[in-house]
Amino acid sequence: MGPEVVTAIVAACSAGVVYFAAAAKVVKQYERGVVFRLGRLAKEVRSPGFTMIVPFADRMSKVNMQIVTMPVPAQEGITRDNVTVRVDAVVYFKVVDAAAALINVEDYKFAVSQMAQTSLRSIIGKSDLDDLLSNREKLNQGLELMIDSPAVEWGVTIDRVEIKDVSLPEAMKRSMARQAEADRDRRARIINADAELQASKKLADAAKQMADTPAALQLRLLQTVTAVAAEKNSTLVLPFPVELLRFLERAQERPQDQQHTQTPRIEQAQTPRIEQAETPQIEPTQDHQPDE
Repeated sequence: MGPEVVTAIVAACSAGVVYFAAAAKVVKQYERGVVFRLGRLAKEVRSPGFTMIVPFADRMSKVNMQIVTMPVPAQEGITRDNVTVRVDAVVYFKVVDAAAALINVEDYKFAVSQMAQTSLRSIIGKSDLDDLLSNREKLNQGLELMIDSPAVEWGVTIDRVEIKDVSLPEAMKRSMARQAEADRDRRARIINADAELQASKKLADAAKQMADTPAALQLRLLQTVTAVAAEKNSTLVLPFPVELLRFLERAQERPQDQQHTQTPRIEQAQTPRIEQAETPQIEPTQDHQPDE
């Protein structure tokens, strides 16, 4: 063979290698290949694995089919009860139709992000502060429906939406802290009052029992003395009979009663004398003029 033939064979082999390299494509397991032939969408979406396209005529775009986690920037809004809050969320979505994700929308990720921000602001305006703080599951479902409705046409489905954090003004935080503290104080007082009521009933029952058996009071007194007289204790306990206190109290009341009963008699005896001593006697006087 002449050198011209060898050169032609080498050139043909080189052209074949270049053609094969340009035509051979590999699609990963989590991707789908969308082929545009001369600007028109090919009917078949390339599945994962090795595939071939026509060089210079076909252009294949790969679309990721995995679930995408997209944080939604914090949105500031006013709730239905006129409280300013900042709420941020996170959106989980995935592409179910690779061709629609490339044809129906320019950038499906940017479109989902903008729709999520708009829907989040709308949810804030329709909800109360208590719902944002305690009833997030219902708000997450409503937010998911609002984002998923237009996303279906883009070949995207929303897997779930979660509200991450709700930021409140400092004044509102202090007000809520005072409210919670007042509520805890109210519950503590109710529990304490209930305990006092139960204790008073038990003490009344114990007093009735001790009134029937006076020896029980003495035993209780001895138990109290034993509890107070613990080790390393400098407290001195002197049991004092209650009956002696009652006797002294009755003895103090008797002189007072006698004094109250004797006071009117003294006043009656002294009153006439004071009146006679103080009352002046006035005699009529006559003026005598000499006769002319």
